[in-house]
Amino acid sequence: MRAGYVALVGRPNAGKSTLMNRLIGQKLSIVSDKPQTTRHRITGVLNTPGGQLVFIDTPGIHKPEYTMNRRMVKAALDTLREADLVVLVVDAAEEPGWGDRFVMDRLVDLHKPLIIVLNKVDRVKDKTSLLPRIESYAKGTTNHAVIPISALTGDQVGGLLKEMLAVLPEREPLFDEEYFTDQSERTLAAELIREKVLARTRDELPYSTAVVIDQFAEAETLGGVTKIYASILVDHDSQKPIVIGKGGEMIKRIGTEARKDLQEMLEGPVYLDLHVKVRKDWREDERLLDELGLPKRS
Repeated sequence: MRAGYVALVGRPNAGKSTLMNRLIGQKLSIVSDKPQTTRHRITGVLNTPGGQLVFIDTPGIHKPEYTMNRRMVKAALDTLREADLVVLVVDAAEEPGWGDRFVMDRLVDLHKPLIIVLNKVDRVKDKTSLLPRIESYAKGTTNHAVIPISALTGDQVGGLLKEMLAVLPEREPLFDEEYFTDQSERTLAAELIREKVLARTRDELPYSTAVVIDQFAEAETLGGVTKIYASILVDHDSQKPIVIGKGGEMIKRIGTEARKDLQEMLEGPVYLDLHVKVRKDWREDERLLDELGLPKRS
């Protein structure tokens, strides 16, 4: 048996969360085409006949501007020190730039097994263009493998899983077979709601929204209703009507879509009550960032 922690790291929007969900076979990390969607580390456990892989999805590594972003990057870098294997996820559909070098510089002195994943190959029209990048990564780093995949379609993900398992140390499982994630239902609910806000508001609210669960009342009986009261936070007064929409149409749509996913996750009916609140400079609010689960700065 092999078992260990596998850190999924990379730039924002490289596809780490999509890969995590694909590997686990269930949705743990929310997905959006907006960078910096993942804000804190998320653990998901996969048990296979050959061993146990404990995946850790991390926020994208970037140069932070706000207290929130500094905490996000800290969460990612702290995870590197704990991992038995580091998997660097790179967007193969984009030309490499300073952001990729920024991430690579933070992996140089790790002295841990490294697998480089060239993700989103389904978006690369000329597959021969991948060869120079594979060769460049293979020569420029000490790593176990460079593997092109598509987390979205699942192409080559099975091969990646085999490579990861082969690198992990021989040991007994780290968690019981029933253990699946470190995320509470309350946290997952907040993230599912935020995913719908991101999807519906698109470029109108880049990074500047959060979701706080004010009350989470579990169903008292089998088949009973779970009651969730949540606040969608925005930075400025002008952003509040964007989330509410004309005649409340936008927030109703967000609520309907979020409720559908929440009922699937909780396997029962859900009453969802959403409100929009203006919290100026919430990304600098240490107490709120604590509530959102972001690690404190050292």
